[in-house]
Amino acid sequence: MLLQNNSPSNAFVVPAEYEYVIFSLLPIAFLLLGQGITVGRHRRRAGIAYPQPYAEKAEAQASREAHLFNCAQRAHANTLEILPAILITVLASGLVFPKAAAATSLIFFVSRVFYTRGYVTGDPAKRTRNPLYHVSTVSTLGLLLVTTYMVVQSLVLGA
Repeated sequence: MLLQNNSPSNAFVVPAEYEYVIFSLLPIAFLLLGQGITVGRHRRRAGIAYPQPYAEKAEAQASREAHLFNCAQRAHANTLEILPAILITVLASGLVFPKAAAATSLIFFVSRVFYTRGYVTGDPAKRTRNPLYHVSTVSTLGLLLVTTYMVVQSLVLGA
């Protein structure tokens, strides 16, 4: 149950182990910073001026540096695209399962490091070659299902 029924304010119940959840999200901030630095480095090498988000197809075909910039930019953008779902599910499921949520967050972090390193080789197929990528995908789906169940149970069933 997410809310205490006997509390006059209906405050959230935050388990003592919730600090693991918060701690597990900090590496993701460093990951995003590192990805941003990597994108900037490749942008400079490729000579792609702001605000152009990607090298044009012809630029990427003509220049390995432009292609690598596109790969770095895509790895960073893909992480940013999935991050809201990760944050919502980790923070919410952590209210009931703090250690499992924290572990999943850390798995996501490590898998994204390998994902990024694979992508910036210039061979996008290498982004998912690490088995941890698939473990991360399955555990993220599990968090989504657990969080959905918790919300339905709490709000709809009133349990």
